Amino acid sequence: MAAIGVDDRGREVHLRTCPLCEAMCGLEVHVAGDRVELIRGDRADVWSKGYLCPKGTTLGHLHHDPDRLRAPVVRRSDGTFREVTWAEAFDRCTELLHPVIDAHGIEAVTAYVGNPLAHAIGLSRYIGVLIGMSGIPMIYSPGTVDQWPKNVSSHLLYGSMWTIPVPDLRRTDLLVVMGANPHASQGSLLACPDVMGELGSILERDGEVIVIDPRRTGTAEAASEWLPITPGTDAALLLAVGQVLFDEGLVDPGPAGRLLDGIDEIERLVAAWTPERVEAVTGVAAERVRRLARQLAGTERAVVYGRIGLCNQEFGTLASWLVDVVNALTGHLDTVGGAMFPKAAAWPVSSLPMPGLEGGVANFGRWTSRVRGAPEVLGHVPASCLVEEIVTPGDGRIRALFTVAGNPVLATPGGDRLDAALDGLDCMISVDNWINETTRHADVILPGHSPLEQAHHDDLILMFAVGSVAKYSPPVFPPEGDRPGEWEILVRLAGACTGQSANEVDVAAVDDGFFDVLASVQGIDGPTVRRNDDRRGPERLLDLTLRTGPFGDRYGEVPDGINLDQVQAAPHGIDLGPMVPRLDEVVQTVSGRVDLAPPYITDDLARLAERMHRPREGLVLIGRRHLRSNNSWMHNVPVLVKGKDRCTLLVHPDDAEAHGLADGRPATVASEAGAVVVPIEVTDAIARGVVSLPHGWGHGQPGTKLSVANEHAGVNVNVLAPGAFVDELSGNAAVNGIPVTVTSA
Repeated sequence: MAAIGVDDRGREVHLRTCPLCEAMCGLEVHVAGDRVELIRGDRADVWSKGYLCPKGTTLGHLHHDPDRLRAPVVRRSDGTFREVTWAEAFDRCTELLHPVIDAHGIEAVTAYVGNPLAHAIGLSRYIGVLIGMSGIPMIYSPGTVDQWPKNVSSHLLYGSMWTIPVPDLRRTDLLVVMGANPHASQGSLLACPDVMGELGSILERDGEVIVIDPRRTGTAEAASEWLPITPGTDAALLLAVGQVLFDEGLVDPGPAGRLLDGIDEIERLVAAWTPERVEAVTGVAAERVRRLARQLAGTERAVVYGRIGLCNQEFGTLASWLVDVVNALTGHLDTVGGAMFPKAAAWPVSSLPMPGLEGGVANFGRWTSRVRGAPEVLGHVPASCLVEEIVTPGDGRIRALFTVAGNPVLATPGGDRLDAALDGLDCMISVDNWINETTRHADVILPGHSPLEQAHHDDLILMFAVGSVAKYSPPVFPPEGDRPGEWEILVRLAGACTGQSANEVDVAAVDDGFFDVLASVQGIDGPTVRRNDDRRGPERLLDLTLRTGPFGDRYGEVPDGINLDQVQAAPHGIDLGPMVPRLDEVVQTVSGRVDLAPPYITDDLARLAERMHRPREGLVLIGRRHLRSNNSWMHNVPVLVKGKDRCTLLVHPDDAEAHGLADGRPATVASEAGAVVVPIEVTDAIARGVVSLPHGWGHGQPGTKLSVANEHAGVNVNVLAPGAFVDELSGNAAVNGIPVTVTSA
């Protein structure tokens, strides 16, 4: 908790990496006593060099939020909560879990893990202990709402679900953005500070930025060109680009070609997908598609980047796969200025191969969900399956639920039905800092530390960084009282699932065993290391993953390598260089080559062909995000929600006139799944026939303790998402392209 100095007002200055998104910006946190008085960008940070978005300035608000839980709470019979000691809370967890497991087995227990887990040093490393040690057979996550198609395509192409190339923004001259809006998200599966500044730099060096999106996003506003596209047709557009590349003799895979299998098969598959064939369904003129193909092939440093909008549609895996295919065909895979593979200084625990899926085999559907029969894909089924697994009687019914830093009531399709179902559980335990729309149903809520009370290192996010960097942030404040770290909470809950009392779990022994297993993966003798290291928990694991990472010292074997002590001694971070070509290193398929045409994916082209003949009627819904939001949270920060209402339905002027809708007036938006009433915002920043509603709203529920958010409730867009509307290959929710009706309310 030592400060690096004081400012001109005598306030302590602490350095911190922002944990709120993938940008990982360096911060100066100015503290007077126990209060944060100022947060600004750290200009000496080797990664972000002083850049900071509005969210990063609010860490003090999050820390001081009077609604944040500082002690565990237990639910009373009337639905209200009372504070208890940690010992009482863990006893209650034990009392709730043991009868469920004794009567129904561990199969009756599941967990939902949320996105903030990726930014928390304890949660990200020890969630595996909860799942693995407990024997919980299936978990749910937002992965099947926003990214599973990319994991699936990367697994089949490169042999690992986390081997995902990112655009080399700092050195490209042509960036094509599809289904992504870094203006709001600061990047997604793309870690780069000040993404919009980098896009501006592309234009300054006479490059081009082309955004293909149904909405003129903030990113599109700053781009060279915006190409509106019909939601859900991105795969058809990319197939047409591929057809032009072969038809005009523009295919040149470059250096990566020696490791590419399936180019001839790709040529056969794209042959029928001419720009003229897809023009009507995509809304993009045939000649513009041809010119796009020529631009990509004719620009030495170019790259296509696709993200969430490509993933959460009905052909998400096809679209995600084709982004990599087009980059490969044009010679922009694993090349400077193209799509490159980052080299993280520390390897994340989540990157370890999943048993049974080594080598990128399409061994999916090893089991199916009990009710819907949804096939497992990379260990997951659609998050929308959770509600039916809770409410449907019979053997295997979910009776106990852990939620860990997640709010599935607002984050998953059919969240309103899940909201109604949660009180029917025998046991619900949440690891969370707020009483929100989901945790209000919990029997016990176990709060973790605030972001400023815990150390920080972005192990997972650095897997998608445009450069290699090592940074560590110590806590700014000590945790209040006897509060355990989130990692210890997970260990105790895991022990409770094995028949122990949560209070009596030998946390140190479990931690040592976990360390020894991870050390053995890297050929390191864990007990020997432990005898010479008095650290425990996440920091000891971080030291291990740094030392055995690509820049590490391997506990003295590599004299010039790094370790945690060295990183801690460099509070502004250590710059380890830009991305470099490394396809040979990252490919983990059985053949050791990139499989450009995996049958599991290519067989789905028949389904896309059928989509080409589907008549388009009425309006379709897409989602959106805002710079001042972070999915379903951060709406309790006054400075981030002030100003005009952002939970509005965007409607093109022509559609507003046709449907009798007026700007600022309420309207009913209805799908086959449900209906919401929301204000209309008429704008030409959206394609005709498309409407847009933001993700993450729907506050104001009884029993929540979110005083600011509840005053800016908005509506839950996931009420409109049919739970069974998914990308069939990955199980990812299709929340873009939902047919809706909009009528004046």
